[in-house]
Amino acid sequence: MNIPDHLRYSAGHLWAQADQDGLWLAGITDYAQDLLGDIVYVEAPAPGTQIEAGKACGLVESVKTGSDLHAPLSGVVEAVNTDLQNTPEQINDAPYKAWIFKFRPDDSAEAARLMDSTAYSSFLGNQ
Repeated sequence: MNIPDHLRYSAGHLWAQADQDGLWLAGITDYAQDLLGDIVYVEAPAPGTQIEAGKACGLVESVKTGSDLHAPLSGVVEAVNTDLQNTPEQINDAPYKAWIFKFRPDDSAEAARLMDSTAYSSFLGNQ
């Protein structure tokens, strides 16, 4: 299982990465896409939506099941990856390149609550 060191992780199996412009990218982890199987649909939060850390803000559906997306941090959605509307399977192929939404955090200090790769790996071991 791939858990890149440069990303941060939530208990809801989303990865988050700070961008140069103060925005963060978010997507589902390799672990999550593996559990879901072949992804067929992604519902991202609309731009302008206020998201709250740990609360459902979107949906990913696979041929097996559906799973809520839980926001990794609180903030406002700035953009969504519209490519996923036509090719959601990009998440299966490259989960850390296929970001789902981009957001501006309310408080960037909140990011300290996210797990680094070592902590996320340990978290998965306890699942």
